Amino acid sequence: MVTLCVLSVLIKECFVILDRMPIQKSFIFKTLILFVVLFFSTKSTAVFAQTAPADTIVTGAVIYNGDTLEAKTLAEVAVLTKLTASQINANAKWTRLRNAVYVTYPYAKRAGAVLNDINLKLTAITGKEARKTYIKSREKELKKEFTDPLTNLSVYQGKVLMKLINRETGNNCYDIIKEYKGGFTARFYQTVAFFFDSNLKQPYDATGDDAVIEKIVLEVQRMYGYRS
Repeated sequence: MVTLCVLSVLIKECFVILDRMPIQKSFIFKTLILFVVLFFSTKSTAVFAQTAPADTIVTGAVIYNGDTLEAKTLAEVAVLTKLTASQINANAKWTRLRNAVYVTYPYAKRAGAVLNDINLKLTAITGKEARKTYIKSREKELKKEFTDPLTNLSVYQGKVLMKLINRETGNNCYDIIKEYKGGFTARFYQTVAFFFDSNLKQPYDATGDDAVIEKIVLEVQRMYGYRS
């Protein structure tokens, strides 16, 4: 850059001198000046190109069999395909079960807490009549709290609810009814349950047949902060 500035000043001075010279000498001198200008311009450009930063693109690389090769991370590519009929079926069943667990688990959790509390209180009540009186008072409490919401459940959701009550109390619904209402009432409700393709005595196996339900329950607990 300094060379170009100096050269520019020299050219101006030369042209001042040329104006005072004869035409023939002036032409020769002008030709010489142009040659010098072109020479220095080429040299200064070459020097500038050498001192300027190199046109370098930084990229990743890997060494493979002794050679350094350029390495790039490719963009993700989504590969989609249509679900088979069996996959669609399985997904529909899982979605239905998941929805049923989300709807019924709060009721099962609350009912389990009440029933466990009743059992704890009954251990301190020895008289038969006193036990009946206490059970009836708590039964009214349960009916008041659960009658309306439970009547809106579907048969399928009712089956899931019985599973979850077993999970929360450790007892199936048949044993619970038998304990509080007697064997005759329990058998009556069991007969009714059969008409709806259900069973009050159904167990709950968190690591076996009911593993999927258990997984969904844990999901609900994490989402809503329930404690086991």
